[in-house]
Amino acid sequence: MKPPAPNQVIPKLGLGMAALGRPGYINLDRDGIFGSSDSRPIEKMQKQADLVLDSLFANADGRPWVDCARSYGLSEEFVGEYLRKNNVKPSDVYVSSKWGYTYVADWQVQLEKGAPHEVKDHSVDNFLKQVEETNEMIGEYVDLYQIHSATFESGVLESVDIHKALHACKLDRGWAIGLSVSSPKQGEILRRAMEIEVDGQKLFDSVQCTYNLLEQSAGPALLEARRSGMDIIIKEGLANGRVLRNEVIIEYAKQLSCTPDALALGCILAQGFEPRVLSGAVTPDQLVSNLKASQIAEKLKADEQLLNEIMAKCVMDSEDYWNHRSALEWN
Repeated sequence: MKPPAPNQVIPKLGLGMAALGRPGYINLDRDGIFGSSDSRPIEKMQKQADLVLDSLFANADGRPWVDCARSYGLSEEFVGEYLRKNNVKPSDVYVSSKWGYTYVADWQVQLEKGAPHEVKDHSVDNFLKQVEETNEMIGEYVDLYQIHSATFESGVLESVDIHKALHACKLDRGWAIGLSVSSPKQGEILRRAMEIEVDGQKLFDSVQCTYNLLEQSAGPALLEARRSGMDIIIKEGLANGRVLRNEVIIEYAKQLSCTPDALALGCILAQGFEPRVLSGAVTPDQLVSNLKASQIAEKLKADEQLLNEIMAKCVMDSEDYWNHRSALEWN
């Protein structure tokens, strides 16, 4: 089992590698940063990832946190090579990753119509395969391993064999076990996951959930999960860039003399379920701006009326939010 790190304080803000580990993703305006989608070789993407990781290690408040996944292209490879190249000790970084999807886009951005960039498989065989792949790439650094996008339809919430395999991973490797959730059913999925036990022990230590100023429907379930002792991780805090175009958010950011991204992430950090939040930054400047969210969160915690006002003015219908998200194109 991996020995406990001397610094167990887990940072409130981390770097998600979804948009840095592969040439295409659904975030808005990627051409403006990476250039044409047909000119993003592995070397270029890895160099960009290294720049943002440099910024994370230079600016993190305490122990840097990086979140990968088997399906985020070469994210685990990029992170593993970076950490070893810079002689980072496992106790000096917090690394989370995920299994359940396989990246199949072959480093292409534009695929034939209907062709997927990643394919889901929540079978025991795939878990055993992918956990070994993760272990090979970054195993000595991993603190948390998560089911990638657990759903009722995939069967992962009902499979006793999967639950036993995950529990064995926790015992054998010393990795915490979590799940990520998506869709309008996030709250229902999370509540079901909270019920799962193996040998009388709760299986899941954490949940990674979509929550932002536009999509707030999972809030009550996240509060229940936090009260039960689960670690709450928020992904897509900027709604793949959509919140940055929201006029209400832009106006409040002006009033508070901050950037829209810092305000949006600060509103999340100020929530009562005490979340940790992943930045989807793909440039050092974006990351530095995102990290200022902690300061905004403190202001909002002291002015609950303002926080509630911002939340109420920005929220969308959950079904509409997810329909819009599903229409975003890989770019």
